[in-house]
Amino acid sequence: MEPVIEVSALTALAGPARLLDGVDLTVSPGEVTALVGPSGSGKTSAALALLGEAAPGVRLTGTVRVAGVEVVGVKGPTGAARDVRGRVVAYLPQHPAHALNPARRIGSVLTELVRLHRPADADGTRGRAAATGRATGALRTAGLPADRAVLRRFPHQFSGGQRQRVVLAQVLACGPRVLVLDEPSTGLDTVARLRLAGQLTRLAAEGYALLLLSHDHDLVRAVAGRTVLLERGRVTATGPTADVLPAPAVAPLPPARAVPARQGGAVLEARNLTAWLHPGRQGEVLHEVTVRVAEGGCTAVVGPSGSGKTVLARCLAGLHERHRGHLTHRSEPLPVLRHRSTRQIQGVQYVWQEVRNSFDDRRTVLEQVARTAVRLRGRTPADADRQARQLWERLGLTPEHATRHAAALSGGELQRAALARALLAEPDVLICDEITTALDAVSTALVTAELARLRERHGTAVLWIGHDLALVERLADDLVVLDTGRVVESGAVHTVLASPGADTTRLLLRSQDLGRRLTDPPLNRREHPAP
Repeated sequence: MEPVIEVSALTALAGPARLLDGVDLTVSPGEVTALVGPSGSGKTSAALALLGEAAPGVRLTGTVRVAGVEVVGVKGPTGAARDVRGRVVAYLPQHPAHALNPARRIGSVLTELVRLHRPADADGTRGRAAATGRATGALRTAGLPADRAVLRRFPHQFSGGQRQRVVLAQVLACGPRVLVLDEPSTGLDTVARLRLAGQLTRLAAEGYALLLLSHDHDLVRAVAGRTVLLERGRVTATGPTADVLPAPAVAPLPPARAVPARQGGAVLEARNLTAWLHPGRQGEVLHEVTVRVAEGGCTAVVGPSGSGKTVLARCLAGLHERHRGHLTHRSEPLPVLRHRSTRQIQGVQYVWQEVRNSFDDRRTVLEQVARTAVRLRGRTPADADRQARQLWERLGLTPEHATRHAAALSGGELQRAALARALLAEPDVLICDEITTALDAVSTALVTAELARLRERHGTAVLWIGHDLALVERLADDLVVLDTGRVVESGAVHTVLASPGADTTRLLLRSQDLGRRLTDPPLNRREHPAP
């Protein structure tokens, strides 16, 4: 088939920085094309260019044609770009918070998108019913229930992985021919990730053209026929996925615990924690949860999307106030954030998944990272800047990155900057909620090496929330498995993963293999969206 996306000599400049350098690629109907590369290699800049868009301060040159319409020309984005956005090409961003309106229920947004981009289908009484039908159909295709209760929810009432699927439903509701998916497996548990692979395969079979941006090379190998490799803004390889990303040799995992946990009491503990979303204890999302982290230890929390992992993290960080139970830091009661002392704020630091909105665009990211050492540890600005730069480089960020504002950094670069900001507080315990989802393998290794160094040298405790069970096995001492807000299994990580006793754990383990048949019946597991 003729390509529906044609990119030629695409270049993106941000001041002196060259984000893209002469990129060529095509995307055809009925196939998945993957765009891969290290964090900061220019993948998102290339994806936005397909819509005739660019981040603030970025200048585009070259040619981008979508369904024969020139959306980027020699002078940059063209006026014709607005006519193809949504109707012809739709974009799923890496962080769903950027695409969701917190003040609107998802059902009304989905229906409005159908009416806006498919006006011929949405006129009159029958058209309104058809629009509602297309909206609920998009939600089901994205892997979420489409009942009235779900349609009436606001974005904050979904987990991170579920919000990712809500945004996918918004993309599908527009009825585009091309789907540009930026890290769509972010925040998904292994079951949902396997289901996503099946969804992408089916969408391609239905004639959609898909451009998949991902660090998840297993997902890419499972669904993409062609792959384009970007490195420092340049295409360095293109061709069949098996040639560009050959399957790695199977090797035994390294030891699960390279850092022995120190003996002693819990640095951070939640006992019999129950949490709810609405006044009057309505919408309970955690039920009598107990979890503890020892000095120098790492406790991992895993479970399906919507099982309550992020609510648990937010309770421990003091950000979610609707709860009862006992929270302690070094055996002392831990109040909500607005009542915590400076020592308690310094001692318990939280790094979450969607960090973009936590950075001020008026100052460089490094300035904001260094500010933590000034505010919480009393360091001079010069000393804080020196420490920030040292940590910055250990996490794989360059001096050139230090001069940039948040809008000029990739999702993976911002994720590492957020980690650096928390670590400069020198906390007793670090709560990490899906902090490697935007990172390539090299960057993930740098992050985990830094955490291991802090555990060994300073006894820093880590509460690790994630879906990558192989990574969990390498990092954690203890494992807690949540499902529908309850602890269904806990114990030493080796024991739980080697001999799982709960159905939830067994299903998560079984679903790691994207090479298995995507239609196997055991995947028809009922999901439990957050209330």
